[in-house]
Amino acid sequence: MRGRAAPGRWRRACAPAVVLGLALAGCARRAPPSGGPPDITPPRLLSSTPDSGASRVPLEEPIEVTFSKGMEQRSTNDAVTLAPRVPIKQRRWSGRTISLVLAEPLRPHQTYTLIVGMNARDLRGNTMETGAAIPFSTADSFPPGQLGGEIQAVGFGAGGTYLWVYAAGRSPDSTARDFDAVGVADLAGHFRVSGLEVPGQYRVWGFADLNRNRSFEPEVDVLAPADTTISLTPEAPTVEGLVLHMANPKAPGRVRGTVIDSTGDTLGVLRVVAAAELDSTQHVLGDVDDKGGFELRLQAGAWLVRAFRDYDRNRAWKSGVEPASPVIRVKVDPGGVVEDLRLRLVRLFGGP
Repeated sequence: MRGRAAPGRWRRACAPAVVLGLALAGCARRAPPSGGPPDITPPRLLSSTPDSGASRVPLEEPIEVTFSKGMEQRSTNDAVTLAPRVPIKQRRWSGRTISLVLAEPLRPHQTYTLIVGMNARDLRGNTMETGAAIPFSTADSFPPGQLGGEIQAVGFGAGGTYLWVYAAGRSPDSTARDFDAVGVADLAGHFRVSGLEVPGQYRVWGFADLNRNRSFEPEVDVLAPADTTISLTPEAPTVEGLVLHMANPKAPGRVRGTVIDSTGDTLGVLRVVAAAELDSTQHVLGDVDDKGGFELRLQAGAWLVRAFRDYDRNRAWKSGVEPASPVIRVKVDPGGVVEDLRLRLVRLFGGP
């Protein structure tokens, strides 16, 4: 059965196109069509077989996804998968539709999720805005358990964050794709995960696949568990209002403020410099606008910030020669913002 996407399930997904043939695969550019503007519209998911929430899916059912635009085959082939894992013998294309030819039949009485990753892109190089998770079951009825909530993200966009749900006592394994259920957050960070067996106790992990390769890499991605175990019962098979806080520890923060120059000088250029407290060789230089405002992007940690008048415009403060402000220590959180820092420039000569 081919149907339309369930509300909130695959909002504003994107994918790549294939109509130019294999010779041009991987060479897509965001070039404007003849006589028109560049195509920057992300592809969307139009329909799937099976449909989201379908039950009694035949074990030999064709697995298909249709996109709103022609897709680049290589990236989309890699982006469309099944969980739990089923060997895929071949991926076939017909226009904007990809079909998965499975190496073995689906298992009876099993809930699956058809996953479309954000790395799918169209022929113009536009990627999906979020991924998609389409659950279905070969059992007589679709499992009634559902979880709904939102991702509160710091240092990255919440859209496209995966929600991995495991029975209590199990731990995530991104390569095994052995979740009990999986969902994808929309652009606003809202999510709904369906197809959980009831009764059951579950833990939820948020997985921000920042490099879009569908595998957790600690040095790049963000993986964060929810604080509590969630119980689903026949009387209450749905839990709403979950909030999952996730922060990218490598996301830079911002320091904003104003330089007040009490020296009366007009020579040179006003600048602001921040030096890492634990490594003074690591520093960031910023300019000051005509109203005295500045903004610095700094990695998380403690920084020593000062303003100075750069007489010789060499972008470095000369102690004992160039006026400067006293140093102010600021603590920058990942993705955080320090506001209203005031640096008063005086004829202060000497070291920090």
